[in-house]
Amino acid sequence: MMVRVSEEPPSEESPASTAEEATPASPPQRLRTLLIIAGVLLGLDLLTKCIVVANLKPGEPVSIIGDFARFSLVRNPGAAFSMATGMTWLLTLVAAAVVIGVVRIGRTLRSLWWAIGLGMVLGGALGNLVDRLFRAPGPLQGHVVDFIAIGWWPVFNVADSSIVCGAILLVALTVFGFEPNGTRTGRDEPEAADDATETTANKTTSEGNTA
Repeated sequence: MMVRVSEEPPSEESPASTAEEATPASPPQRLRTLLIIAGVLLGLDLLTKCIVVANLKPGEPVSIIGDFARFSLVRNPGAAFSMATGMTWLLTLVAAAVVIGVVRIGRTLRSLWWAIGLGMVLGGALGNLVDRLFRAPGPLQGHVVDFIAIGWWPVFNVADSSIVCGAILLVALTVFGFEPNGTRTGRDEPEAADDATETTANKTTSEGNTA
């Protein structure tokens, strides 16, 4: 007597496709977002500086809100708060290094908020770097155009504001555990650990049933 043994057809799904379906999609890369934000801020910084240079003269401030807020053209050879005024060339190299570092980080960036913060830092660094490279008295020695005066605060520009606000955002993201790769420390890691524990328990149960 012949016994017909039926065989189920092999599954068409490959192990690779099964693994891809089980793995959640990772957040998209944010380099493009970072560069767009940096480009917009760079354009705004250059535009405002050109307008100020064409319409204001040093020592002749224009009042906006009394003596509290005003436009005052200042050419700054140093860094913020007029520090390192005799090391313009070094500040130029530092700004260039910042630009290169931000772009390198942005290539693997997946967090939108980190892209915003780094884009602000990059746009501001590029704005002041353009001044140091192309304005008088010469390459690597150019003086940065500052024109916003608020109260007792040193005169600054759009690039300075962008760098400071971006840096504050990045510090806040770090403090609250938001990582550049799109995860959050203290939340995503426990979930991954729970998933691993659940997978191990299921595997143990399956092996026990087989035995």
